Amino acid sequence: MARKALKLASWTSMALAASGIYLYSNKYLDPNDFGAVRVGRAVATVHLRSARRLCELCCANRGTFIKVGQHLGALDYLLPEEYTSTLKVLHSQAPQSSMQEIRQVIREDLGKEIHDLFQSFDDTPLGTASLAQVHKAVLHDGRTVAVKVQHPKVRAQSSKDILLMEVLILAVKQLFPEFEFMWLVDEAKKNLPLELDFLNEGRNAEKVSQMLKHFDFLKVPRIHWDLSTERVLLMEFVDGGQVNDRDYMEKNKIDVNEISRHLGKMYSEMIFVNGFVHCDPHPGNVLVRKHPGTGKAEIVLLDHGLYQVLTEEFRLNYCHLWQSLIWTDMKRVKEYSQRLGAGDLYPLFACMLTARSWNSVNRGISQAPVTATEDLEIRNNAANYLPQISQLLNHVPRQMLLILKTNDLLRGIEAALGTRASASSFLNMSRCCIRALAEHKKKNTCSFFRRTQISFREAFNLWQINLHELILRVKGLKLADRVLALICWLFPAPL
Repeated sequence: MARKALKLASWTSMALAASGIYLYSNKYLDPNDFGAVRVGRAVATVHLRSARRLCELCCANRGTFIKVGQHLGALDYLLPEEYTSTLKVLHSQAPQSSMQEIRQVIREDLGKEIHDLFQSFDDTPLGTASLAQVHKAVLHDGRTVAVKVQHPKVRAQSSKDILLMEVLILAVKQLFPEFEFMWLVDEAKKNLPLELDFLNEGRNAEKVSQMLKHFDFLKVPRIHWDLSTERVLLMEFVDGGQVNDRDYMEKNKIDVNEISRHLGKMYSEMIFVNGFVHCDPHPGNVLVRKHPGTGKAEIVLLDHGLYQVLTEEFRLNYCHLWQSLIWTDMKRVKEYSQRLGAGDLYPLFACMLTARSWNSVNRGISQAPVTATEDLEIRNNAANYLPQISQLLNHVPRQMLLILKTNDLLRGIEAALGTRASASSFLNMSRCCIRALAEHKKKNTCSFFRRTQISFREAFNLWQINLHELILRVKGLKLADRVLALICWLFPAPL
């Protein structure tokens, strides 16, 4: 009974915290007004206190609650810094299961004790997440592995968490009929059982590794099937720093812009070309490192439990929509947004997809990076459109929900790296859209002449993008030369 009361308090606190994030925003504060500055400091204190309470509640209830906290912790571009910095701990340092519990799960699933299976096994986990924790171990043949072990009570507790979530959302709907959040329950019911099956995760890992094998910068740890079950997953041990850790990258001489480009290429390929998308790219699941042999930067993709399979119709409409957004074809933005269920809310849908203001969407999202003013505008206006956002999320295809979540997490990483909305990322997306649409057209025609025509058109469009990218680079070099010349003129070297 106490646990149920704690959970009810948890979800109520989460709802109040989410409201408080916007209710106590700095929207009306004048930085030149001393009184306003004092109010701003008070607001920051309230944010920090609320964020700590929210983190404590997530940790106390574990499982589903930690997943919610992880997602909030990745929204750097939207939520106050006090929330994101406090909740980031949940990406890899969530509450741990005891070694006694870990031994029990391994004994039940693998039928042997830890010392029979491993030469050594670190008691302290490398990281702990919402559903499992990972330990470093060495097999008797000398190979170093990572052992992912499911928290023992999470499977039984998850169904109760979902039931409680459903009851509370129905209660909220009675109080606020304009808020439609039952899709949250539907998605949790569908996705949690898949995430709790580690054999499914292993299959996903192998599929994406094969699918993206042409990317030499991507590393997916190999699975050891002989020692894997639904609750225990054994994989190759790969070390690295979290993708949002700029200090780690600077220390190891890893270029943040290169990592951002690689991440964009990887996800554009998954979404637009293959329609098989890793939907949990929070920083704890995406590591970076220098390859031990070549010294080149690598992205290590972990936690393959949650994938979204896109239908061909959805994928192609989504390709057309992003092409329209990148090249500022507003007529087609409206058309393809409405095909994806946005209806008359297509301007809001475009803003949610791009995390840009409607003015920026109309001017062209690839024309200028996000400014601090625009970021503030988005943060301050988000609360005003919550009923419309709720309505929109209830009408778009279910596939779109995980794509939106993935977009949020990727933008959080870009915000941490300082690479949001770069021109190169949009050009890479456009390349993938062109390839995907051309492949679809070729597949649906029997004429050799027509297929050849499509191939030439595809090659020409890709050449145009390459030329555009080259022009942007030349402009960047010219600007850099001019800035350097100005500095030399202003501060001449002493004779």
